[in-house]
Amino acid sequence: MQRYTYKVVEVREKLLGGKMSGDKLEKLLNDHAADGWQLKAITSAEVKGRVGPGGVDGLLVTFERPVQ
Repeated sequence: MQRYTYKVVEVREKLLGGKMSGDKLEKLLNDHAADGWQLKAITSAEVKGRVGPGGVDGLLVTFERPVQ
């Protein structure tokens, strides 16, 4: 039976250079794919910001890869 490990990356607009763009998200996906991670899901979410108790709009990007 195949087993998997998962990685969840919080992506805030600031991490993508101020405004979310397809090019910057594509680079994030390709960088993880180069390390053997496969995209499992992208979810819109309020993620924790750097300052204050509130969150900011962002994405939760979930990757998986087989356990080696």
